[in-house]
Order: sequence, then structure tokens, then C-alpha cells
Amino acid sequence: MRIVVFGLGMLLGLCPFTTAAGSEVVFDGHTSSLSVGRSCEILRDERASMTWKQAMLSKAYQPSDQNVPNLGISSSAYWLMFTVRNTSADDRMFLTVDHPEIDELDLYLVFPQRMVVLAKAGQARPPHAAPGSPKEYAFNLDIPTSTSATILLRARSNKQLQIPLHLTSVQEFHLVRALKYLAVGGYVGIMLVLALYNLFVFFSTRDASYLIYVLYILCITLAQLTFFGIGQFYLWPELTWWSQRASVMLTLLSALAASTFMRSFINTRSYAPGLDKWLPAWYGFLSLTAVVYAFVDPLLGYQLDQVATGAFATYMFATAMASYRNGSRPAVFFLLAWSMFLVGVVLYVMKDADLLPYTTMSVYTMPIGSALEGILLSFGLADRINILRREKEQSQEQALAISIENERIIREQNVLLEEKVEQRTHDLRESNEHLKRTQTQLVNAEKMASLGQLTAGIAHEINNPINFITSNIQPLRRNITEIVEVMQEYRAMRPEEAGEKLRQLKERERQLGIGESIDELDDIIGSISEGSKRTAEIVRGLRNFSRLDEDDLKESDLREGINSTLALLAPQFRDKVEIKAELGDLPLVECFPGKINQVLMNLLTNAIQASLARTDGITPKVEVTVGFEDHTVQVVIADNGIGMSAETQARMFDPFFTTKPVGEGTGLGLAIVYGIIQDHHGDIQVDSVLGEGTSVRISLPIRHTQDNKQRA
Repeated sequence: MRIVVFGLGMLLGLCPFTTAAGSEVVFDGHTSSLSVGRSCEILRDERASMTWKQAMLSKAYQPSDQNVPNLGISSSAYWLMFTVRNTSADDRMFLTVDHPEIDELDLYLVFPQRMVVLAKAGQARPPHAAPGSPKEYAFNLDIPTSTSATILLRARSNKQLQIPLHLTSVQEFHLVRALKYLAVGGYVGIMLVLALYNLFVFFSTRDASYLIYVLYILCITLAQLTFFGIGQFYLWPELTWWSQRASVMLTLLSALAASTFMRSFINTRSYAPGLDKWLPAWYGFLSLTAVVYAFVDPLLGYQLDQVATGAFATYMFATAMASYRNGSRPAVFFLLAWSMFLVGVVLYVMKDADLLPYTTMSVYTMPIGSALEGILLSFGLADRINILRREKEQSQEQALAISIENERIIREQNVLLEEKVEQRTHDLRESNEHLKRTQTQLVNAEKMASLGQLTAGIAHEINNPINFITSNIQPLRRNITEIVEVMQEYRAMRPEEAGEKLRQLKERERQLGIGESIDELDDIIGSISEGSKRTAEIVRGLRNFSRLDEDDLKESDLREGINSTLALLAPQFRDKVEIKAELGDLPLVECFPGKINQVLMNLLTNAIQASLARTDGITPKVEVTVGFEDHTVQVVIADNGIGMSAETQARMFDPFFTTKPVGEGTGLGLAIVYGIIQDHHGDIQVDSVLGEGTSVRISLPIRHTQDNKQRA
């Protein structure tokens, strides 16, 4: 404890105090707890600005006529003064102020020639604002035997200010405090057992009443601990703002929890609808009170709290009584429990008002009342389980009777239903067969449409190299004929005729242009070779695209499929669309190559058509990129075409849905694509912005599990 010693002679002109020091209290150490309330003199400091010296010299003190001075609700500070004469054998004693709801509490011990500051405590002050101040308002008085000293106490609070002052010996103080902690621990133990038990019941029954009860028990327990000072002294000592307001805020929160529990437990909506409809208004009033108290004016908020909680308790009692009169069995338990709690509150208030003696029993009337309330409510909730069990049994009996009747009706209806089901099954089977035939025809139509588009381009592409070959056949025949003629004449020439005949043959070669024919043969053969190569490439691309001979899962290079598809589409869109293919390294993918090529053909065709549909002059572009990650490969086909709206994207994979004009699309292309990707256990994602373009991402597994292969 930090002791500040003042020399009164130096401070006041070396003159001792001549003011009255209040009534004298004789402490002999034999009385277990000596109340000094009526021995005090009280001074009201309306501005709360007096110093201790001014208070000592003041002549405005009034004698107290209460065992527990009740100073009301105000913003004033109050000074209490009395003299203690120690006639006991011990130089030490304790002065307790058993009322933790004090915002500012200063205690001075004044001797004839010196003064000691015992404490600068209170809820409005941080716990370390004044070193040495006790957590609980229990102060050690060091008054030598056969001497006396004046006790000067200053108190201020925005709540009801009561000053229960008691002098006790050291042994008695520790005994009383141990009993207090034992009582508090017992109270907390009871409330926690009730809360945990009903929480367990809630998890078993899922009845909201049990959970609300648990929340209410926790709120009321915290509120009672705040009234004891346990909260601000031990649970949240560093939270000064909350310490000042915890008791009122927790009281209001407990009232809200209690009313919510009452509404659920008693079912006031059904048993007291006239009063229940006002409950939201009460919630608003209590919430407004909390806001005023916490953030606007604590004094006004505290007064509103006194009115609100008292009126609300009466309202709850009246609602429970009305529910009981209307036949609510749980209302009986609630009325008994609520009455116990209200009795405890009334007795506690009577003690504070000095209408009851300040005893250990009167101090604990409110927590005892709340504990009895919790126990009785727990009994009511246990009885609720019995009610629910009986209702469940009755419900089961009714359900059994209904099920027997339903069974009889079902047996009678089964005969008719079986006949109708058989007829309906026959009709559905025929409809299903017809649907399958129609679907097969539509799928074939889609394939034929795609084949028609390919055929036009391929025929044109193959026609060019064939023209190369056809146009060179006649020159090739003529040149070979001329060369053969000259060669035959060379072979027919006899040695004796060599001189003259050789000159004639040379002239013949010159006339026929054999040299130019030989040179022309090389060009003609090169042209024919180039044409045959191009034809072979087209045929190979078409074969790679169709892969009609591959009906099983095989390892395939997707890049080869992309290149083949682009090669087949090139005749239709060459010089119209800028196509960029970034085909990096890819592992071989286990798939149905022909089906995957059909997917690529459909998506690339759509992308090219969408890019060509733009009319704003932007160069049509289609970009194909590939990649792989973990166990999947991705193929992304992006275009800068007209894009799709959100509505179109939502339906783009639906069968028979198309945005193309009538006669230009069946609406099955993307539906087939989606089905093929699903068959491969892959994924397809579309990202499109209207007017900007579309990006389609295909993800395929590199390897198929055994289960997937069987399903495929």
C-alpha cells in the first residue's frame, strides 16, 4: 500500500484540526462485525470538487440516521467521517465497504499530526491508477491500541449509492471473506450444473427452450457476480468502461433472456396473446434504456433502468398468470420460480433501504432467489420432457391408427394402381423407344450437317492438287513420246551409218526441243509430286480426325487432333480468320480420339463463326492454348467474337437450343460436346462477355481409373 504522509503542521500552519471528527466508534475486537453507519457524519459535495482538507474543515456535516447510509442517485460526491478508538489488543482492523457499485472511493486515515491515504479505488478508475488500492473494498486500518483516528471517506457513483461500513478484526475478516467465497462458489456451481444439464438436454431434444434457459442462467449468474463485485474485481478488472456499466447492462440482458425464455417455455403466443403482442415494445424500451445508460446519460439511464426492470418484471408476472389461467401447465413452474426471484430481489432492496438488518442472510437474498428460480425452472423443463413424451406417445398412437387405415386403403388401391402402372409402363416404353429413334436421327443429322460443311471444303482442297496432276498429264505424255521417238531412232542406228545418221538425229532433237522437254519433265513431275503430297495430307488429316477404327480408350496426342481439325477447317476459313495455336508439350491422354476430335471440331467451328459474326471491323481471331497440371490436361479455345448473354450461357448445353437462324443449326452440337466430356469424366467451363468474346476451357483426366473405364 502506497502511504502518503502529510505533516499537518506544515500544511495548515502547524495547527491541528479543530473540526469535529464525527461520532466516535469504539472497537474492542469482541464484536464480530461492528456497523458504523449511524456513527458517521455525511457531507454532500454537489460539485464533486472538494479536497480532503476542505472536507475536514467543513461545518456542513449532517449526522447519519441509517445503519447503511443510502445516498440516493445523483452526480454529487459524498464525504463520510467518523472516529475510531481502538481498545482491542490488536493494532490492526479492517474497514469494509460491502457495496462494489461505487465509481469513486477514496479513503483517508487522519491522525492528530499526520494523514495517510489508504485508497483511491472505484469502478471508474483503472486497477493500477492508485497503487496499493485493494481489489475489494476492504481496507486495513493501522490504529495503535488505546489510540483513535479519524476516518474520512469520499464516495461517488452514477448508480444507487449505499455505504455499508463495518469494522472487523483481522481473523473475523478472513473468516467472513472465506465464507463469502464459499457461498459464491456454491452459487456458481449450482448455476453451472443447471446450465450444463439443460445444455445436454438441448442437444438431445433440440428444443429451443433449453438453450434459451442456458443463456438466461449464464446472464443472471454474471449479473449476480457483478453485484458481488466478483466481475469487476476478478473477471474484467482492466475493462473500466464495462465495470461501471456491467451490473445494469447484464440486468437488462437478463430481463430480455428471461422474457424470451418465458415466451418459448409457456408459449405465451397461444395462452396470453393479448399481453404477448406487447413484448416487442418492451424489448424496444429495454434496448433504449441500455443505449441511454451506456452512451447518453448514466444517471438518466439508471433511473430508466429502475423503472423499466420493475415494470417489466410485473408485466412478465401478469403474462405468466394469464397463461396459467388459460391452461398452460409450464406457467405454474414459471410463476413459482419468478416469485422466488422477485422475493429475493425485494428482500435485497429492503436491506439496502435499511428496512431489514444488514446480515449475512439479507446480503445473499438475491442470489438465493435466483438459484431457487433456476432450480424450479429446471424442474419445469424436466416436466416439459414428460409432457413431450406423453404427447409423442399420443401422436404415435394416432399415427399407428392412421397407418393401419392407410394400409387398408393402400391395399385396395394397389390393384388399380398395378393395372394403371402396367399400362403406363407400356406407354412410356413406346415413348422412350420413339424418343431414342428421334434422338438418333437428330444426332445423325448433326453429324451429316458437320460432314456437309467439311465435304465442301475438303472437295475444294483436294480438287486443286488433282488439277495439278490432270493438267500435266498431256504435256508429260507429249514430252515422253518425243523422247521415246528419238531414243528408238538412236537404238535403230547402225554403226556404218553413225556419222550421217547422228547429224540427222541431232537436227531432229533440235527440232523437237528434247532439252526443253527434259527440263519440263522435272517441273511436271515436281508439280505432280506436290499435288499428291497435299492430297495425302488431306486424307491423313481426315483419317486422324475421324479415327473411325478406334472404339476403345487409347492414348492420344491432343495436339495432333487439334492440328488435324484445323487442317480440315482451313479450306473454309483460310484468309478470313487469324488462328493462333500455342501447342506446348502435352502428355498422351487416355481417351476416345474420334469423340474428342468431334468436340474440337464443334468448338472451333463455333469460335470461328462467332468471330466472323462481328460487324465492327475488328480482325476475327481464334486462339488455341493447351497445358497440363497434376493429373489433367486443359485445352482453351478463345475468340474475340460476339460473345453470349447470361441467359444464353445458362441454356447453351440444352439439347435443341440454338441461337442460329432456322435451318442453320440443330441445337445438338454443344449438347453432344457436353455429353462427350462427361463420358470422359472431364469438365467444361465457359466464360463469355457479350460483345467481347468467349473462352471455353476443357479439362480431361490424363488417365482413367478402373471405375471410370467401366462407367465409360
